[in-house]
Amino acid sequence: MKGFDSYMGKYLDRRMKLLIDEWDLATRKDLGDLPARLLTLEEETRMISSFEAGAVSKLAELEKRFQFLKEAKKR
Repeated sequence: MKGFDSYMGKYLDRRMKLLIDEWDLATRKDLGDLPARLLTLEEETRMISSFEAGAVSKLAELEKRFQFLKEAKKR
């Protein structure tokens, strides 16, 4: 069984990059800056939430104006 283990070890060593890419696995290098990347995502999420709240507010105001103009046109 030792020969098979040695063969498999060498095979995996040769093909590791392909296996990582094919299976979309994370490496230590990928995880090294994970806290910084998460912080960036959290900040961007807050900015998007703020933008969304503003957009919803502006859209509501535009809808009110539209209704006003629509009613004014009927008169």
